[in-house]
Amino acid sequence: MNVQEELKQLIENKVIPDVEEAIDEMFEEISDTKNVDAQTKEELEELQDFKADLKDIVKDIDAGDMEDDEASDILNDIKGAIDGTL
Repeated sequence: MNVQEELKQLIENKVIPDVEEAIDEMFEEISDTKNVDAQTKEELEELQDFKADLKDIVKDIDAGDMEDDEASDILNDIKGAIDGTL
């Protein structure tokens, strides 16, 4: 498997589902409270933007618009974040 395919699979099978779960949890938290603070709104927007960025990466891979070195850098960053080394 090449680095781009590995990145795509990691994003689609691990990262996006985790982000979606976090977004769902935030929506539940918001629905349980009447007043939503600015920090919670900002965190939710950041998660939604991150999810959109991840989907853009997958689109770039599918379109052949990503170089292996860029995919490798992103893959290493994601793996580092998952392992807690970033």
